[in-house]
Amino acid sequence: MESFSDTATKAVLLLVTGDSTLWSIIGVSFSTTIKAIALATPPAFLIGFVLTMTRFPGRWTLISFFNTLLSVPTVVIGLLLYISLSRSGPLGSFQLLFTQNAMMIGQMLLAFPVLVAMSFSAFKAADRSAWETARTLGARPLRAFGTLMYEVRYGLAAAGIAAYGRIIAEVGCSMMVGGNIMNHTRNIPTAIALETSKGEFAQGIALGLVLLLLALMLNFGVTFLHRRSEMIP
Repeated sequence: MESFSDTATKAVLLLVTGDSTLWSIIGVSFSTTIKAIALATPPAFLIGFVLTMTRFPGRWTLISFFNTLLSVPTVVIGLLLYISLSRSGPLGSFQLLFTQNAMMIGQMLLAFPVLVAMSFSAFKAADRSAWETARTLGARPLRAFGTLMYEVRYGLAAAGIAAYGRIIAEVGCSMMVGGNIMNHTRNIPTAIALETSKGEFAQGIALGLVLLLLALMLNFGVTFLHRRSEMIP
């Protein structure tokens, strides 16, 4: 059995030499997660805004629902989505199971409650006068919404970073609806699980290093945004 130092050296070499298999896996991960965040963010922020600025029956029930979804295990989301997308499921006719689109849908479902809950907190902490002033000056609702979003831009950016961190490292949902198919649906977390189970640690460590670096960058991003928001008078 190879020593840890030898395995770690191989892992670094896989990264720096541009191993096609390794970078294909990384490409699938970033492609699906970026698309998922891009599609989930606008409606999630809009819901967070509506929950903050309006009052209607069932509002707190809806807020509690999104907060509850924050703690739902990814494998449960994967199971429900698998049942829905399977041949006998209600969405089986779309033939999405074991595709990147299925993975993307699962990641959107995981990111959505994070984006809603954190954007709700950001809008709630904002100065409501920014919205009221914009509307008083004749701004259309969409323009006034944009003004308020600018006021809470650091909180919204932190929400996006947190949501991305949740989906880039999840394995349960991606494994169930993606199928871990090489060069098609195999992403970083599912590849790490597979390679480790086979005793092939070099690729697993290399992919783990990518996730660790990304986690470090995301945490620095959140800290930076938090400090910037504290500097705003």
